[in-house]
Amino acid sequence: MSITYSAISWSDTGTLSGFPPKIVPFAIQSVPRKQFLNPNPFSRFGFSPSLQGSSIEFRLQLNSRVVLSKERRSLPLVVRSDRPQNEDLPKQYTRREKKPFPVPIVDLRRAARERVKNNKDKPKRPLPPPKNGMVVKSLVPLAYKVYNARIRLINNLHRLMKVVRVNACGWCNEIHVGPYGHPFKSCKGPNASQRKGLHEWTNSVIEDVIVPLEAYHLYDRLGKRIRHDERFSIARVPAVVELCIQGGVEIPEFPTKRRRKPIIRIGKSEFVDADETELPDLEPQPPPVPLLTELPLSEITPPSNEEETVSLAEETLQAWEEMRAGAKKLMRLYRVRVCGYCPEVHVGPTGHKAQNCGAFKHQQRNGQHGWQSAVLDDLIPSRYVWHVPDVNGPPLLRELRTFYGQAPAVVEICAQAGAVVPEQYRATMRLEVGIPSSVKEAEMVV
Repeated sequence: MSITYSAISWSDTGTLSGFPPKIVPFAIQSVPRKQFLNPNPFSRFGFSPSLQGSSIEFRLQLNSRVVLSKERRSLPLVVRSDRPQNEDLPKQYTRREKKPFPVPIVDLRRAARERVKNNKDKPKRPLPPPKNGMVVKSLVPLAYKVYNARIRLINNLHRLMKVVRVNACGWCNEIHVGPYGHPFKSCKGPNASQRKGLHEWTNSVIEDVIVPLEAYHLYDRLGKRIRHDERFSIARVPAVVELCIQGGVEIPEFPTKRRRKPIIRIGKSEFVDADETELPDLEPQPPPVPLLTELPLSEITPPSNEEETVSLAEETLQAWEEMRAGAKKLMRLYRVRVCGYCPEVHVGPTGHKAQNCGAFKHQQRNGQHGWQSAVLDDLIPSRYVWHVPDVNGPPLLRELRTFYGQAPAVVEICAQAGAVVPEQYRATMRLEVGIPSSVKEAEMVV
């Protein structure tokens, strides 16, 4: 049995010259021939692109059997890797590009037709929460958890940024985590051509690490849409906080309407509130979890020793993952809208009518937003920075840019403080890719 891909040959009767025979278990899977004919077969094995031009021959003994049918048709075999060695970052869209829909329009229309067809001649079922105006009680503890995780993340980052240097460019929004800024010419701010794309690094603040994304606070999430002339009279809060408020978090500064009975639909977009006069008055109840508060800058102190720094970094990374995972679960029921042209976010079933979109060709839309369903990165954007392999080692080289990986700023700060990098970030950080020690060694890489 022999499998051959270009310069790589797998055989069950040979060994690699100079090395003893070794049996390595692999998962064998039969795939259709169209899927098997891939123009880049190296990507299915998790090899780096640098191996495509090499003449290395691998001979691996497969400890498996293939049962052929009576027609003796030979099926192609594919060796898959559970985890990629490196992975590209999410695509960054320019100002002239519109964000793609999370679900294509064709699939949405097809699902709508199927839903109408299945519900034909059937009685209408009552709307589930939160569509009926009620709060999903099972998600209230999760909303408090996400809110406290955000506060804990901000307080811990204030302390970590006193021991981990974070540089910010004075002309653009790019930042770099490390003792000094990177040398890459990627600045797109004012007068960037005069500086030949070089950054001018200065001190950073917490808003450079966590993007301050705000949304309008809704007293009634099922009420009328915000008009253009109301854009300055309605308070704006962080988008994650507004999602937690609609999920059940009670904040005295931002009151919201809590219904005790489902709404009564009288039309497609019209409803009336149910009569709640016969219900007894609710007594004020304490929150299930005490709400945390942000510490003032005067009370923020750096960690005293290395052990406290590592512990603080682990706690910060855990708060980051809790906030993102919890917000993703809340977004499944509490809808979040995002403009397809600009970063504006609205937490609610429909977007607002404020004509404050200044993105590409906003004149044709009269400044109105192009609302579509949001994903997690729209609500909690991750600001990616270059990963520094060795903080105490030599600085990053401009010629070795293709060998360096990237990671969210929060993850990079925690990694340099001593925290263990989670598995989902190792591919983009390229922790398993060898980095040449000099430019001369990089030129020798095939």
